[in-house]
Amino acid sequence: MAEFLRPEIRQFLLRWREVLLAAVVGLLGVWWVLTGLGINFWLGVVMIAVAGGWGFAAVQRVRFAQGGDGPGVVQVRERRLGYFGPLDGGVMDIADMNRLELDPATYPTPSWILTGMGGQRVAIPINAVGSDDLFDVFAALPGIETSAVLDVLSHTPDARVTIWSRTRPLLH
Repeated sequence: MAEFLRPEIRQFLLRWREVLLAAVVGLLGVWWVLTGLGINFWLGVVMIAVAGGWGFAAVQRVRFAQGGDGPGVVQVRERRLGYFGPLDGGVMDIADMNRLELDPATYPTPSWILTGMGGQRVAIPINAVGSDDLFDVFAALPGIETSAVLDVLSHTPDARVTIWSRTRPLLH
């Protein structure tokens, strides 16, 4: 069965599978709205709403994904982010993160630069294995705009760009 589809089509379907599933749920909801009575009609309305939100989030995840064939491995476990690369790496609690930057000058690919409260830095290539999980980590940061992350990622800048930083409370 794996040889039935060309590799490019298989890769496309795997990359867009969540969007396609949301579209199927949405179409099923439309069908129930158009043909259903009573509870089926209202379930169809709910399915359309859920599919719309799910599809929007899925498209953002697809735009964020960069392939996952770069150096190193990213792991997110219990609110702790770890990067294990061939030359460097590090572990950081997500709650301790103070700044998120994109540095296009790192070799061989641009990297996310995460800075913690103690000044520790973790540089993660944007196409490291498992880097797709970073979208959910970044989206959970207080006050971040995911559209800003996606815009910076799609139009790689010439110099390091700060995408998010934690606001420090004033003491007086």
